[in-house]
Amino acid sequence: MSNDKIIRIGGASGFWGEADMAVPQFLAAAQNGQPLDYIVFDYLAEITMSIMARARAKNPALGYATDFVSAVIKPHIAAIAKQNIKLISNAGGTNPVACAAAVRAIIAEAGLDLKVAVVTGDDLTARAAKFAGRHEMFSGEPFPAPDTIASINAYLGAFPIAAALDRGADIVITGRCVDSAVTLGACIHEFGWSGDDLDRLAGGSLAGHILECGPQATGGNFTDWENIADGMDNVGYPIAGIASDGSFIVTKPEGTGGIVNIGTVGEQMLYEIGDPQAYILPDVICDFSAVELQQVGENRVAVSGATGQAAPDSYKASATYSDGWKLVAPFFFVGMDARKKAESFAANALKRTRAKLRASNAGDFDDVLIETLGDDSHYGAFSQSLDTREVVLKIGVKHRDPKAAMLLLKEATGMGLASPPGLALFAGGRPKPSPVVRLFSLLVPKSQISVSVAVDDEIQPFSEAPGTAFDSASLRRPAPPVLPENDDAMTEVPLVQLAWGRSGDKGDKSNIGILPRHKDFAPWIWDALSEDMVRERFAHFLARPDDPASIERFYLPGTGAINFLLHDILGGGGVASMRNDPQGKSYAQILLAAPVSIPQSLLTLHPEPKAL
Repeated sequence: MSNDKIIRIGGASGFWGEADMAVPQFLAAAQNGQPLDYIVFDYLAEITMSIMARARAKNPALGYATDFVSAVIKPHIAAIAKQNIKLISNAGGTNPVACAAAVRAIIAEAGLDLKVAVVTGDDLTARAAKFAGRHEMFSGEPFPAPDTIASINAYLGAFPIAAALDRGADIVITGRCVDSAVTLGACIHEFGWSGDDLDRLAGGSLAGHILECGPQATGGNFTDWENIADGMDNVGYPIAGIASDGSFIVTKPEGTGGIVNIGTVGEQMLYEIGDPQAYILPDVICDFSAVELQQVGENRVAVSGATGQAAPDSYKASATYSDGWKLVAPFFFVGMDARKKAESFAANALKRTRAKLRASNAGDFDDVLIETLGDDSHYGAFSQSLDTREVVLKIGVKHRDPKAAMLLLKEATGMGLASPPGLALFAGGRPKPSPVVRLFSLLVPKSQISVSVAVDDEIQPFSEAPGTAFDSASLRRPAPPVLPENDDAMTEVPLVQLAWGRSGDKGDKSNIGILPRHKDFAPWIWDALSEDMVRERFAHFLARPDDPASIERFYLPGTGAINFLLHDILGGGGVASMRNDPQGKSYAQILLAAPVSIPQSLLTLHPEPKAL
């Protein structure tokens, strides 16, 4: 890490609805010798945008993350101003202008003199009809009917944020931008980076990627969760001290729970990425394959080695659209053969419902999903036991008519006195049909999108650099690890003894990142976790289990990590899915149970490390 200027940025929010613990932590840390220059907030996901779009349609004054105003600005703006901390947030959602107006009103009420900037231009919803004829960039499906569109937003980059800061903004509010842009924008402003500083831009983007999910970098969803479980009620939120060369150190406020170690930071680095050599952002195409992580102190991890290629010539844009209705109904069975009872109940409930649908000419369901929880079935062919005495049954259906979806619940509930023994209905209100919201991704040339930056009442257009076309075939792939010669006795252990792991979603794709606890383990893990092996482990979830292209495997020599990209595995993903796990969050746990053969001597040399 370079020895010159360091800026300190705290990551306060990973989604809309995040706990409001971070800002008080950061303000207290500043009083105790850990001052911050910026606090950044990431509130947005694709489904969040559709929710905000519906809110704005009902009330033109809404459509943004109201938490930012009520839980951050209103209670803390005086302390934030006193400590001279700048805020950058994508809380604007589908209505950043209204969000900024609400923020300015509180600032005026507090008698403060702070400049609020707004970045606009991401909202393409009004141009829906112009995208007719386009095809989804992953599935190839045609663009949906314009009247079904809830939102269309381009993922803007960090340079407009930097432009707002250059003009003296104290608070920057954006609509949709890439999650890491709120951090990278501060770096560009502070260090004067240009579009040609590719490695630095990649480093700043990686810092943003580590911060963007809040406490996931400090112990949240961590493989070794049991080491820190007692302190997670007061988990510390991440802080990155970033240098002008793009390297940084991750830490957290002193006296808080959780942990910052190579495992927590490495898991977050791998989280929800595809090709680690082509993490495509509007400002730079990042290569994380050579990144190195070093524990440099208690709760301090140094991160370096990110590299970058020229920015692409297009923005990715995501449309959300309505595609019918779904209903998911839970039931609970107790007793011997609980799983068989649940399956019989579900089959007969569907028979009854379909008979009534045929009688009314309503048409069959578009999709049906029956899942059980508690019987190890998420492990597919590698389940240890399907014989359990209690299961949760979930019956999910999709239909164009919400009344047809609701009919399933009526008929299933009506079978309460004609079911196998042991049915226990859940207490509480009955589920209701909900819209199926699907995601449509496309590329839009940067030249076709007009971005503006408004600082208070002064609006200026922002000119984005044109970028260049990207061809993944130009990438030079690192050589995979080679098994060393070995005459020692071999032993078989579960992968979790050798590695950390984390998984997440990208539309209907899921990624699983596997990080060796020691790089000496990497060749043995790579040898064990072939594409075929992983495909077999997840065959029960994959839409195309026999397709070799359904699984991609990437090697990151800097850490010895592997990233798997699993295609068409989430049942449509997000709100469109009826799966128990529509975001693939449990997939790393499933893979970490897989066996790996390794020399016994290596386990003796590198026993499972203790958390720092």
